[in-house]
Amino acid sequence: MSDAESELTKEQREAKDVADREREALEQAALPYQWRQELGEVEISVAVPPGTRGKNLVVIIQKKRLSVGLKGEEPILNGELCKEIKVEESNWTLLDQKAVLITLEKLNKQAWWENVLTHHPKINTSKIEPPNSKLSDLDLETRGIVEKMMFDNQQKQLGKPTSDEIKKAEVLKKFQDAHPELDLSNANIM
Repeated sequence: MSDAESELTKEQREAKDVADREREALEQAALPYQWRQELGEVEISVAVPPGTRGKNLVVIIQKKRLSVGLKGEEPILNGELCKEIKVEESNWTLLDQKAVLITLEKLNKQAWWENVLTHHPKINTSKIEPPNSKLSDLDLETRGIVEKMMFDNQQKQLGKPTSDEIKKAEVLKKFQDAHPELDLSNANIM
């Protein structure tokens, strides 16, 4: 929050937020495309004349550049992307011969984009509320890590051993069973 904003009353800040959102909505509506984003990708819909065929389109997707238009005409949108993308994982398709749907895979999947093209108006990314994700949305490795963290947190709250402590105790027990001649009762396992 800027110094000027911190001096505003709660009501003034709320009024400013409403005005900013309205201005932002008008700026975004004036763009020659509509867009939305998730942390991993940006989806752009560009209207084209009804009956447009794929062979009539010129779509150029580069690491930091995007251009969409009809052959022999000025591009509908053309410019530098605000952030880099993974070109090989990005694509476009023609929907019902009246819109080009472009999916750009973000290089940095942890950052919200302020705009698509650098010369277009920006949105306030601090106001973005990402949808709640479900464990089932995660890849298997990440899901396993999250589930382990949740289990360990629950165990700590109950005063019980974590998954790592349980594994160490199991290894120690197996070793003790294999070597009953050793007294490990005072062993300090870290």
